Amino acid sequence: MFKRFDPDNDISTSTSVKASVQRGIKNDLKESHPLILEEQLDILLPKKNPLVQYKVGPHLMLYCRPPCEESKVSDNEPLMFQSRDGPILPALRFVHFYPDLEFNRVTVDQGAIPFILGGANIMCPGLTNPGGKMPEDQD
Repeated sequence: MFKRFDPDNDISTSTSVKASVQRGIKNDLKESHPLILEEQLDILLPKKNPLVQYKVGPHLMLYCRPPCEESKVSDNEPLMFQSRDGPILPALRFVHFYPDLEFNRVTVDQGAIPFILGGANIMCPGLTNPGGKMPEDQD
């Protein structure tokens, strides 16, 4: 998705996110990742520093945090992204900065890893073979 990303040509607008929109993002994260605690969300999305939203192409929104002294994330590092009206998903680097957070995750067998790193979609055989794991459905 970001292989051919050129910030000078691909970003059409950048705006600071309103507090109400940031609360909505926080609630969406809380619903989609129920294992993340409220205190952890307050650290990730503080009220004082609003997120910056970058519109990339016609269908992608990047949410970045502005520079902050107590943050482990560097300046304008993408925290989350949203494609069309889909769910807000954490960026991979963001997940690696906070490995103790309980984001929803799947595990694939070793044979699928090179294809996924090459950009392939994850299909059922990679999840159902030995070594693959999918989370239980939550109602």
